[in-house]
Formats: sequence, C-alpha cells, structure tokens
Amino acid sequence: MNALSIIIKREFSSYFATPLAYVFILVFLVLSSAFTFYLGQFYERGQADLLPFFNFHPWLYLFLIPAVSMRLWSEERKTGSIELLLTLPITLWDAILGKFLAAWAFVGLALVGTFPIWLSVNYLGQPDNGAILAGYMGSWLMSGAFLAIGCCMSALTKNQIIAFILTGITCLFLVLAGFPMVLNFFESWVPSLVLDLITGLSIISHFIAISKGVLALTDLVYFFAMMVLWLYLTHLALAAKAAD
Repeated sequence: MNALSIIIKREFSSYFATPLAYVFILVFLVLSSAFTFYLGQFYERGQADLLPFFNFHPWLYLFLIPAVSMRLWSEERKTGSIELLLTLPITLWDAILGKFLAAWAFVGLALVGTFPIWLSVNYLGQPDNGAILAGYMGSWLMSGAFLAIGCCMSALTKNQIIAFILTGITCLFLVLAGFPMVLNFFESWVPSLVLDLITGLSIISHFIAISKGVLALTDLVYFFAMMVLWLYLTHLALAAKAAD
C-alpha cells in the first residue's frame, strides 16, 4: 500500500472517530430533504425532477464544506504535528492529496445518503435519470472545488474558525460572481475583459448547466481547474511553512 492510499484511509477513518461525521451527514440529509420538499415546492411544481434538490446545494455547501475542511491543516498546525508529518517519508503532495481525497470521499458518502430522494422521484413520476446522475456528478465536483479552497485556507492559519470564515467568504464570492447584482457593481468601473473573467468564475453557472444534464467540457474543466489551482496554492503555503 503506497503512502497516498495510507493517508486517505487514515484521514477518512478519522472523520468517524468523533461525532463530527455523523452530525455533518445528518444535517446534510435533513436540510437536503427539507429544502427539496418544502422550500423547493417539490409537490407544487408537479414535475418529476430533482432541480429543487440541486439548486440548494451551493448554499448548503457554503456552511457545511468549510466545517469539514477547516480542520484539514489548521489542526495540524495548532498541535504542531505538521512538523512531524513533513518529516515522514512521504511527499508533501501525498499529504495534501491524501487529506483532500479523504474529505472529498466523505462528502461523496453524504451525497450517496440522499439516494432515497432519487428513489422517491422515480416512485412519483418518470424523471430523466441521466440528468439526475449528472446533477449528482456536478454537486460532487462543486464540493471538490469548495474543499480545495478550504484546504488552502486551512493551510494558512492555525485557527479553525478563521479557516472556516475565509473558506466561506471565498466560496460565497464564487457563488455570487454570476449574479446580476455583482456584475452590475463591477460593470461601471472595470474593463469588459475583467467582467468576463468574473462571470467565468461563477460556480453557479457551471453547476446549473451540469445539474440540467448538460455535461459540457468547459464546465468539467472549470471544476478540475479550480481544484488543481487551490491545491497548488495549498502546496505553496505548506512549503513556505516547512521552509521557516
């Protein structure tokens, strides 16, 4: 078993060593159901799809993903165990990817727990299951992008609360980037090229396209590019820490 798989197994198991994992999954399942069937007006819409379910995911992740990611590196820095970790016969990338992939798998497990909602839609009607599967894929990719941001923010500070806030603010900007109120704010004083860049950063526009069953290459590249970028920034932050 190589170093990466060992770290993934260790980190994934650590979530279930405390009540955090169970609380996260329970809260996610309860809120997902409530938002879908009540706030999303699932029955009133009269349509057999899961768009109300997926439409709330970006907002759920704004609170739940920072709660998962804030401990990834902040705890290591606070306890001083990061120095021990960096002296082990593993590469820094092994440690970063191991922690990230374990957290991403944990969020994926929470998503799998919502499978009864998918079954309910099939019981009540005849949905486009291909579009629903794409929506799940888009949600998981979005959670990966948020987790990569959280990983970076956690590497910058010893304080988990600060890591939580920084992650939430950064993710909120990416969620709101495509909204008219944000674009109108920048439109009057930034060049059109910058405005197009801000629009392209919108995580909502990329996620909504996938949640409707449209798996465009540009959307997939966006999410993977976000993960690669923020994990690379995590590496830079930790490498600077190791050099101190």
